[in-house]
Amino acid sequence: MACTFCEIASGNIPASIVAETSNFIAFRDINPISPTHILVVPKKHLESPAELASYSGEAVKELFSLLDEVADREGVKETGYRIVMNIGDDAKQEVLHLHFHLLGGRRLGSIG
Repeated sequence: MACTFCEIASGNIPASIVAETSNFIAFRDINPISPTHILVVPKKHLESPAELASYSGEAVKELFSLLDEVADREGVKETGYRIVMNIGDDAKQEVLHLHFHLLGGRRLGSIG
């Protein structure tokens, strides 16, 4: 079965793209849980955070710069936002492609 996020990154499945770099793509979640709910995914198929080690330090810097840029564009950088990564069944990861949820636009509940 093809990976949905790989298909989005390659342009085979349409998505509401908000930003893109050479290694990552950011798009709106189709089932948002907050007013701002953006997914940031590597264009290369990765399944775990450990696989980010295959990226150069510059590419990892690119990821966090993109997250910051998206938060700014979406108007949540100043008010606050959350970055979430769900890994595995217990965390309810739905797509087995590493991805980051950028959530904001309202006061979020505390964690733990």
